[in-house]
Amino acid sequence: MNMSPDATALEPHYRISDLAERWIIGKEPVRKLCMNEPGVIKIRLGKLIRHTTYSVPETVALRIY
Repeated sequence: MNMSPDATALEPHYRISDLAERWIIGKEPVRKLCMNEPGVIKIRLGKLIRHTTYSVPETVALRIY
């Protein structure tokens, strides 16, 4: 499913910890599910993966769930 960048811009976005709490599973499984999904915004602070913040649009979260 290809989404235009502006299609998800105004919808709610969730962090990995938000989704883990809602889905009642650990953060690491949620991160692995979301990290390569189209539409997920990755904000990398530095060169290390552990400093990456993921912002998951609501439609992507619903598709993954």
